Amino acid sequence: MSVVTRFAPSPNGPLHLGHAFSAIVAADEAAAGGGEFLLRIEDIDGPRTRPELADEFRRDLEWLGLQWREVPAQSTRLESYRQAASRLEREGLLYRCVATRRDMAAIAPRRGADGIEYPGSAKGLYPPASLDEPFALRLDLDAALERVGDLVWEDQAAGCVHVDPREFGDVVLVRKDLPASYHLAVTLDDAADGVTLVTRGRDLFASTDVHRVLQELLGLPVPRYLHHDLIMDSRGRKLSKSRGSAALSDRRRAGEDGLQLARELRARRKGAGT
Repeated sequence: MSVVTRFAPSPNGPLHLGHAFSAIVAADEAAAGGGEFLLRIEDIDGPRTRPELADEFRRDLEWLGLQWREVPAQSTRLESYRQAASRLEREGLLYRCVATRRDMAAIAPRRGADGIEYPGSAKGLYPPASLDEPFALRLDLDAALERVGDLVWEDQAAGCVHVDPREFGDVVLVRKDLPASYHLAVTLDDAADGVTLVTRGRDLFASTDVHRVLQELLGLPVPRYLHHDLIMDSRGRKLSKSRGSAALSDRRRAGEDGLQLARELRARRKGAGT
């Protein structure tokens, strides 16, 4: 079976060197497997979404010498998210939660795998006062794990991984302000797009446990995974839009050679063995 990979950036800020590396890994894995490299724009980040950036992303990928097939953006897939959430809620696997991050930190503050304050299950702690009150939908992890049993997934570098998503607690699948969380949207989208190899940074390794549970609950195909190294800044921190990491578009407009940059990133990957 040919390999299908994807690069799925969010247009809430410009692409940087870390994005370039991730896109190149995905494109090269697809080429090596005689398959296809997809571009999917993840544009459901509410007011942070800047639609004009999608064109910049395309120019950046062209500058790097990549070729792809673009699939529908997330904003066209809202009904699929709604249907999946409704199904899980009908099956008693989701519950409504109006608790804020501040509420949860006050109960039992700790840092969760999602990078948020989460003390454990919020079931029953903050029931909605009315249907008009904004609420998130959380996965009842205990009920979900009882349903799916023991699961595994395969990482191309790490091998067989046994699923243990308890570090995340009852993760949010539908946010108060957005139609789906990252966990729900990316799991559904990858299945819909026929992705057979999910390539992404090692910072998302633990998230795959949650996605594997969702795949089992929703009867979705299970891809293989490759979690690659991250590009760090001079202080050893992951590059990010929020830290103002140098934009690919700025480097492109300054006349830098994108093909040479791509060669350097491929050499860097080869040297790291990922």
